[in-house]
Amino acid sequence: MGFMRLSSSLISNMKRYRRLNSIRHRTRNHPRDVPKGHLAVYVGEKQKRRFVIPISFLEQPLFQELLHESEDEFGFDHPMGGLTISCQLDAFFHLIAILRSL
Repeated sequence: MGFMRLSSSLISNMKRYRRLNSIRHRTRNHPRDVPKGHLAVYVGEKQKRRFVIPISFLEQPLFQELLHESEDEFGFDHPMGGLTISCQLDAFFHLIAILRSL
């Protein structure tokens, strides 16, 4: 039950974030560089790299575990607008490869 609540809460928060982010981009006259159905994440332990990933990854248990660990350390805000995920880039690439093969 807690897992489902966490999942729906994350998805709801991300949808709200995307709406606010798109409004912010439109008011600043910036081009949208995050396609619909995707979100920006910043990954790395020291130097953060920006990636655009499908929102559907948020529903995957492996990705949710990574988000939960990052939430404890950083919260979900990043000064550039996006999720901050603290992990090694190699581990993130491996996770993304697994999720894309599902």
